[in-house]
Amino acid sequence: MQQYILTLTCPDQPGIVRALADGIVEVRGNIVENAQFSDPVTGTFCVRTQFDSPDGDVDGVRTQILDRVRRFDPVVTLRPTGQRKRVLLMVSKFDHCLVDLLYRQQLGELAVDIPIIVSNHPDTQEIADRHGIGFHWIPVTQMPDGPTSKAAAESLLFDLIEQHTVDVVVLARYMQVLSDHACRKLSGRVINIHHSFLPGFKGAKPYHQAYERGVKLIGATAHYVTADLDEGPIIEQDVVRVTHAQDADTLVAIGRDVERVVLARALRLHAEDRVVLAGHRTVVFH
Repeated sequence: MQQYILTLTCPDQPGIVRALADGIVEVRGNIVENAQFSDPVTGTFCVRTQFDSPDGDVDGVRTQILDRVRRFDPVVTLRPTGQRKRVLLMVSKFDHCLVDLLYRQQLGELAVDIPIIVSNHPDTQEIADRHGIGFHWIPVTQMPDGPTSKAAAESLLFDLIEQHTVDVVVLARYMQVLSDHACRKLSGRVINIHHSFLPGFKGAKPYHQAYERGVKLIGATAHYVTADLDEGPIIEQDVVRVTHAQDADTLVAIGRDVERVVLARALRLHAEDRVVLAGHRTVVFH
């Protein structure tokens, strides 16, 4: 038996579940896990279904199911559960998220393959070498026409994504803003992590700003990258309560812990096809 994961989104309307079930029956499928949601904000119907089938022809299974649901104008993804997402990690100098993701992947907590690490600094090459992962140093300057301009760097990035058949790019504390062109080209395929405070602090040393204001909660947000900086659809968030007695360095350490956990959760959810986009929102099937 082959096990598949299917996701479907389309405008909400009657008959979708029945048509999908009929398609799964046609491939002699047996549903082992199912979750669905009708988003009232966007009017989008979302479903994630995991099913077994004796038919191992992925393209054939996809075609038969699509024939049943095509009239709903859906967006459908289908893959065998054993087909792991391929991840390109991007990092600058702070390596806590990078190391954590590599460790979790090595333990089997993250069912992904990581063929390549890209950085705008050479500092993390030793980490990549230690894990037997290819490393590409792509420096970025502000010179618009130079060989290491943002446009040139992103062109190299696109080449690596195609060369390594990358499914998702993870900005594991990559401290460069992707261009609008890159955000559009990779829409729904780039996950970012950033600090998220109540209130929010932008610019340099956000944890020190938080300390000076005496915040009581610090946290982190993982989201899909869009051209609107740090405003893409949210995948996962968490917060930790802190007190006046903790200094700025302690807040930095706590913040890094939260960032690690939130980014790992977000990547796991994405890797298991548990995140479905509904406009500017996400539906997350835990």
